[in-house]
Amino acid sequence: MIAWPAHPVLYEINTCAWLSDLSRQSHRPVTLSTVPETELRRLARYGFDGLWLMGVWQRSAEGRRIARAHPQLQEAYRHALPDYVPADLVGSPYAILRYQVDSSLGSDAELDSLRQRLAGHGLRLILDFVPNHLAIDHPWVRLHPDYLVRGSADDLSREPGNYFRTPGQILAHGRDPYFPGWTDTVQVDYRRPAARRAMADLLLEVAGRCDGIRCDMAMLVTHDIFLRTWGGQFIPSGAEFWPATIAEVRYTHPNMLLMAEVYWDMEYQMQQMGFDYAYDKRLYDRLRGDNVILVREHLQLANVDYQRRLVRFLENHDEERAMVAFGAARSRAVATVTLTLPGARLVHDGQMEGRRRRLPVQLGRRMPESAEPGLEPFYRRLLGALRQPVFHDGQWYALEPYEAWAGNPSHRNMLAHAWRMGSERRLAVANLANERGQCFVLLGPLGLESAAGWELVDLLGSARHVRDGRALITRGLYLELPAYGHHLFDIRLKP
Repeated sequence: MIAWPAHPVLYEINTCAWLSDLSRQSHRPVTLSTVPETELRRLARYGFDGLWLMGVWQRSAEGRRIARAHPQLQEAYRHALPDYVPADLVGSPYAILRYQVDSSLGSDAELDSLRQRLAGHGLRLILDFVPNHLAIDHPWVRLHPDYLVRGSADDLSREPGNYFRTPGQILAHGRDPYFPGWTDTVQVDYRRPAARRAMADLLLEVAGRCDGIRCDMAMLVTHDIFLRTWGGQFIPSGAEFWPATIAEVRYTHPNMLLMAEVYWDMEYQMQQMGFDYAYDKRLYDRLRGDNVILVREHLQLANVDYQRRLVRFLENHDEERAMVAFGAARSRAVATVTLTLPGARLVHDGQMEGRRRRLPVQLGRRMPESAEPGLEPFYRRLLGALRQPVFHDGQWYALEPYEAWAGNPSHRNMLAHAWRMGSERRLAVANLANERGQCFVLLGPLGLESAAGWELVDLLGSARHVRDGRALITRGLYLELPAYGHHLFDIRLKP
């Protein structure tokens, strides 16, 4: 397996919708083994390090039946897909019946073939693992109910949304402690050693099929969260699933990338348990807010080693589309600073074209949408810049914009950070406000020479500036940016 670069750039693809689009474009059914070579070359040209094929595993027929009978879900499907028909409902990719490729997408052999083809283009494959629960009709319901959380008639009567009856027993739906159960799932009982062992074996199976694994809601199976949700006692007391299991994965697959979907400020805890990267949901939420100072504090106060093990994103299949969350202009500014941060950089299928409709994961088809003018070329330039070694092997610095003149508070809406590797220097700056702003930024970490002239070349546009070295050192770089203005400067000595 090829080792991952530091700070990889990842691309999440809704596999069902992707193959549906390719089938429509090709006028023939496209499965994993028949993805056109032109499509793989197109994705490789962006410079992605890995493709996360979301939703390849076998989905649940019972889950589809439950979704068809759910009025709120049906309404959501029609909102996302106005010409929705029942055949579009393929079921949840997070109610997994078996860790085998869903027959609608191809076969296990086809997935293996695609992985080899991706490697030929320098692309690594990331797949899902869902630790917390399984599909409601998973074979363990019949064969290994002792691996699952069981309930009583009183539990079912008191919490009918969290439990269900099967022949001879009552089992729990998968859930987190803050929301009702997912009614198409059954909860794995991590208090039991046999259940932990069985789930570890499933994870090892997945690890043999890919180069990276995205673990869904990874914090739910930690000791404390599980007991908060279900009570009882682990055997042995205090046992944890992730540290020992990740050690097993590392032993057999030392270059495996492990990424945790995590919330509730548990990012550091999941990193300590062995994950390479954990979702930076706090940054995303703060970027969606109006207080840029909180964003700046988030980036300046945390340890760099912690920062480099976070997953940065503007959208994913669980969040609003970036065009809806941030708008066309602000999303470019947010992308400029977010995707140039240390850590794993995650781009979502459709983000570069400016899709606005968020597709429920249970649907296998999406509406065509017109592309946002100029957005794809912007991402092409940004991702092209991220291929440069300085963004992987360089040193990152959070910078502090300060006021351009007394009484001008617009610097509070600015973000700036820099990378340096030898003579290579990059500066990302953005104004996140809907009004023009000014600031100075001290560039001390970049080691600029006071007597030299410096040229700043924007890698995302046509801006080009020449600045005196003495002024840059003594006062800093003066910036004036329009509403949502942004730059990614290559700072070089003037010839």
